Amino acid sequence: MAKVKSSFFCQSCGYESPKWLGKCPACGEWNTFVEEVIEKKSNGPSATSYGAGRAAKPVALKDVDQVEGERLVTPFEEINRVLGGGIVKGSIVLVGGEPGIGKSTLLLQLALKMKGGKVLYISGEESPSQIRMRAERVGGSEDCFLLAETSTQNIFKQIEIFEPGLVIVDSIQTMVSSFVDSPPGSISQVRESAAEFLRYAKESGTPVLLIGHITKDGQLAGPKILEHMVDTVLQFEGDRNMVFRILRTSKNRFGSTSELGIFEMAEQGLVEVKNPSEILSGSDLSKGSGSSLGATIEGNRPLIIEVQSLVSSATYGTPQRSATGFDQKRLNMLLAVLEKRLKLRFSDQDVFVNVAGGFRIEDTAMDLAVCASLVSSYLDIELPHNMVFVGEVGLGGEIRGVTRIDLRIGECEKLGFEQIFIPSSNQKGGKSVKAGIKIAAETKFADVFKKVFKS
Repeated sequence: MAKVKSSFFCQSCGYESPKWLGKCPACGEWNTFVEEVIEKKSNGPSATSYGAGRAAKPVALKDVDQVEGERLVTPFEEINRVLGGGIVKGSIVLVGGEPGIGKSTLLLQLALKMKGGKVLYISGEESPSQIRMRAERVGGSEDCFLLAETSTQNIFKQIEIFEPGLVIVDSIQTMVSSFVDSPPGSISQVRESAAEFLRYAKESGTPVLLIGHITKDGQLAGPKILEHMVDTVLQFEGDRNMVFRILRTSKNRFGSTSELGIFEMAEQGLVEVKNPSEILSGSDLSKGSGSSLGATIEGNRPLIIEVQSLVSSATYGTPQRSATGFDQKRLNMLLAVLEKRLKLRFSDQDVFVNVAGGFRIEDTAMDLAVCASLVSSYLDIELPHNMVFVGEVGLGGEIRGVTRIDLRIGECEKLGFEQIFIPSSNQKGGKSVKAGIKIAAETKFADVFKKVFKS
């Protein structure tokens, strides 16, 4: 009988050690090491992994067939945008997100609406009858086939017979390989199961979409090597209590990592948001003081987003600082700039900032909109609804230039806004001038303050 080999894995980061350790040297967590069997005797000729016994041969780079670079265009424009034009044949994509956020619903809708080939939806969490109930709500298709199975060996036997054009696995944490004697979801099982699907995708040229769980810290569950093995990592984000869902790319070997897709949760499932600026700007609402509009860029897409602020006297001694969707440290810096340069006393005020729609903003071009929102709430003066602010605010109160100003101005003009404040450095050369919108190019935020709040 072959000797059983085991090892110890950190359940937090996947670090492997030949012996038990109290503290993980990789992530610093305590008491996270668990012993797992990583190799056992063969179960006979039936227990074979996909591609076992096949030896690869070296090929000249000029002789490599380029068909693997072809893409499967999905029926969702937002998914195509995030992936860089579609799903690359032979690629493996990992989709992660919080429980209940809509990962399974999104990929089930993708499977149901794909045209031009058979789609195999492998479920290790739900029965076919449960999936059928969900499919009837979002719309069915004759080209989608279900397989309720967790054993990777049985799955690949069916795949070789069925020959699908796209494989979806829900989820990788439920898959079990007979080559590893560990429970489903363990470090060893996730790594081995993902490796088998990776070999299948590369050898057959069939794209594979994996659904992955996340930890309480928001990181993808399982070993860190899982993210290195796959070609693309997508993160499905959003508050379950809000209607918007955001699909972001954290890794993409075949496209940009700065794109995002926006969906809205409706009764019939997830619906693409074609023009999110019209919804996120909230220009049809009566906002009151503390609300301003800014133009940001996500990938190649310009977005007009509403920033809300609430400034009120601190009633519990120490003033509170809270930011939702905006960096807390940057908020503190902007408050210090406003207090120093405009002589506005925020040190004894509670300050709350919220980016509407559940978005998380990292673009420094939103600084000017945040500052305008803060001053509007502090003075209790409502800003005009047809005004947009774009610019980075420096420590000296200056408004610094931003990138792709033409895209931002063009989006504002398309939505019917009448005036936009931009950095003066972005108007040099006269390329940013548009006929349908009034452009105010400023150097200091104090000048914006005088024009907007002292007029």
